Amino acid sequence: MTRSAVFAPFEIIEGSRKRGLVLIADHARRDLPEEYGDLGLPATEFERHIAYDIGVEAVTRRLAAALDAPAVMASFSRLLIDPNRGEEDPTLIRQLYDGTVVPGNYPMSGEERQRRLGRFYRPYHDAVDAVIASVAEASGRAPFILSVHSFTPVMRGFVRPWHAGVLWDIDPRAPLPLIEALSRETGLVIGDNEPYDGALRGDTMFRHAIVNGFAHVLIEIRQDLIADESGAEEWAARLAPIIDAINRRPDIHQVRRYGSRTGPV
Repeated sequence: MTRSAVFAPFEIIEGSRKRGLVLIADHARRDLPEEYGDLGLPATEFERHIAYDIGVEAVTRRLAAALDAPAVMASFSRLLIDPNRGEEDPTLIRQLYDGTVVPGNYPMSGEERQRRLGRFYRPYHDAVDAVIASVAEASGRAPFILSVHSFTPVMRGFVRPWHAGVLWDIDPRAPLPLIEALSRETGLVIGDNEPYDGALRGDTMFRHAIVNGFAHVLIEIRQDLIADESGAEEWAARLAPIIDAINRRPDIHQVRRYGSRTGPV
């Protein structure tokens, strides 16, 4: 983890906007602005999944390079504020996370909540909006959005059997081909909306893809498989040709409003 007095809430990895593809990594980093110190937590907590999605930054950088596509990564730890939650979600700023009390988040005044929204959360989402808009303009078609996440091998004593999970809501255009392609690889166990449900109102995919009718998919990779450089390279190399093939399909770049299982958009 690094702390900085001058803190940018996002990083944009450049790539060709003409390809019609955007990568997003909400939980790629575990950094905090200097003024927040360590939120009252020991350094070991920032090695855990509660602070960030282990391995995702490396996978996203490699995917962006392999696909020649722009990517937007949040620069702040999800412990500060979670960009993959709606603004009214009770887990937006966690005070307790997987058994860990976060002293710097309790008590949380309304003023501090608005400060974090204004300084970190909203600028990140504004950057995602801007990159998506620029891709749509440069490519002349609706963009395809890929969100990259990772999950813990064990949660609350349950050993998760999946190597990766594909999360989605109603739009099947990208998720089903991705599940099919990954499932063809011998030895891989791929979850369909595992280990989480892809229908979460107000999350990043809802906000930037579903309401706009853009094709999208969220990939969750098990963290122990991408925790080192070789694992990140292996998974980026595995995913890149599949995502490239999906991105080349004409139907992927059409606006289609399927709605959401969470209700009307």
